Amino acid sequence: MERPRILVAGGGFAGVECARRLERRLAPAEAEIALVTPYSYQLYLPLLPHVAAGVLTPQSVAVSLRRTLRRTNILPGGAIGIDSEAKTCVIRTISDEIVAKRYDYLVLAPGSITRTFDIPGLNEYARGMKTLAEAAYIRDHVIAQLDLASATQDRAERESRLQFVVVGGGYAGTETAACLQRLTTAACKRYPRLDPRLIRWHLIDIAPRLMPELGEKLGRTALEILKRRGVEVSLGVSVAEVGADTVKFTDGRLLPSRTLIWTAGVAASPLVGTLGAETVKGRLAVTAEMRVPHCDGVFALGDAAAVPDLTKGDGAVCPPTAQHGQRQGRTVADNVIAMLRNQPLKPYHHHDLGLVVDLGGTDAVSRPLGVELHGLSAQAVARGYHLMALRTNVAKARVAANWALNAVAGDDFVRTGFQARNPAALRDFEFTDSYLTRDQVMEHTRSLLAKG
Repeated sequence: MERPRILVAGGGFAGVECARRLERRLAPAEAEIALVTPYSYQLYLPLLPHVAAGVLTPQSVAVSLRRTLRRTNILPGGAIGIDSEAKTCVIRTISDEIVAKRYDYLVLAPGSITRTFDIPGLNEYARGMKTLAEAAYIRDHVIAQLDLASATQDRAERESRLQFVVVGGGYAGTETAACLQRLTTAACKRYPRLDPRLIRWHLIDIAPRLMPELGEKLGRTALEILKRRGVEVSLGVSVAEVGADTVKFTDGRLLPSRTLIWTAGVAASPLVGTLGAETVKGRLAVTAEMRVPHCDGVFALGDAAAVPDLTKGDGAVCPPTAQHGQRQGRTVADNVIAMLRNQPLKPYHHHDLGLVVDLGGTDAVSRPLGVELHGLSAQAVARGYHLMALRTNVAKARVAANWALNAVAGDDFVRTGFQARNPAALRDFEFTDSYLTRDQVMEHTRSLLAKG
């Protein structure tokens, strides 16, 4: 008798945690488990700013799925369409072939993409901080600006290369600005022709407060740390236009700059639009058990789903964080197993354990279990949390060793030449043009299944 087929779409926190739990709690004879993901690693996204700053190597935040998952069939590619009636997932493989994969149970955990707006020049000249390749590229780009600024005799060019703009006052933007500012400050000592006073970092956000989720006191502490380091923080301001060597703000300022890092929020993966199901602000509407209504055997979780937050009520949904993603993955795995065994499903219910923001060096702000911390104690909590959250001992050892080595030896400020001759735009790393429309999904499903 053929085993039921469980397909997990997405190799992030939610998808990998779900597949791990399915492996542990299902006997091999009970189901066939497959995971579709473009890369054979789980990216530990919260530490990307450390990769961009050279504190961590890219490999240290890429947790091998083949170490983590022992009997899950890893399909190298991306899910680009879902036909829930035919119970089929359309996949674009890494060799660009389009194939159809049948399933009995589908777990949708495709994550999110960088959210953008209709701002002139944004897609052409901005860079994101959502993928491992982007973090590596931004490091190369920032060091290249120092190299070129040191070499040029043109004062205007030097000024534009030494002004850096980060848009987004959330965790990603704040940590990115903080970590990269430390990078350029330390690197400047190796560039005798550069005046350190010319290097300027700007953090801007349309919100009136920095990281409001931290609370007023810790948000103010983080703001003071950034200002003490020389980061210029502008709140209530956004970007009006981006050029090759200028950034115009909505308050009228025109800044000479060749670096704009965009971290102003995320949007659910375009995959959710191919399902034809109800959405809430772009995320799939799901029940408390994370089932997608009217789609037999389909679950959705993580950044792509509006999972009800039962701890708050009043229609609140869980924020798109790693903490929720991992725990939702476990709950969905248990619910898939319950469906297989004709048992009742359980709703997702989790109290947030707190927040950590690593600003580099000895600077951090944290709120574990409601206790507000800053400085070394907050840094210890932040890094302890990250080490605990990494899923393999090898990954923990690599990250800890990288932190220790960087603290003792510093950085050599070497760039790899990554895409040096092909400057990358915001969308080049996320492949958002790969997804199908709803009609294309139906067309591909029928034709692929007809071929057998």
